[in-house]
Amino acid sequence: MGVDGCPGGWIAVLRGSDGRAEVVRAALFAELAAVPDVDVIAVDMPVGLPERIGPAGRGPEAALRPKLGGRQSAVFSVPSRSAVFAAEYRAACDAASATSDPPRKVSKQAFFLFPKIREIDVLLRSGDGALRMRVFECHPEGAFAAMNGEPLDTPKKVKSRPHGPGLDARRTLLAEVAGFDPDFLRMPPPRGAASDDLLDACACLWTAERLRDGLAVPHPAVPDRDAHGLSIAIWT
Repeated sequence: MGVDGCPGGWIAVLRGSDGRAEVVRAALFAELAAVPDVDVIAVDMPVGLPERIGPAGRGPEAALRPKLGGRQSAVFSVPSRSAVFAAEYRAACDAASATSDPPRKVSKQAFFLFPKIREIDVLLRSGDGALRMRVFECHPEGAFAAMNGEPLDTPKKVKSRPHGPGLDARRTLLAEVAGFDPDFLRMPPPRGAASDDLLDACACLWTAERLRDGLAVPHPAVPDRDAHGLSIAIWT
């Protein structure tokens, strides 16, 4: 299963042994984690939160960014666990500054994702060990770069052209490399999700299948673990 966050919660894409893909939207990540017969879930959301952040940031972001060329800004910086669990933006900035070297605050973009990061973190820490073995952090732009053999130089969309060449380039890769039906890639996304959310979930599914087949690569090459034993790596 490939999973991406969306305004309506979460969007997931699954593909069976017959190659047919299906899309599901859920309000909670726990609903997707409970879907039967899913061995690997690759999700575009941070998994594993350090207690402190060093000069290079969290290991996965520092390792993946150089591989994305001009798309490095698509990988946002993840602060410490105490910052992620702060309820208000000012408190999150204070916590992030106190637990980073050099001190760094939190971007508004990252702060708005904190509820989803907390959702996964609480579920993995409170659940059984089997769930931890099935959920992996991934990144769609990392997946697209791996499919393409080099970073894509076109953003997914721009405000003036939300269905322009960026999305088309990614649809082409998903069809030609990941084996998706072009009609599936052009279907309207479910309510509460956008077209780029659907394509990102497809890219996450491609990574999930690579994880299943032992082909995926972690960034960094030797993942660290947080204080709760969760692996800290972005897989492509």
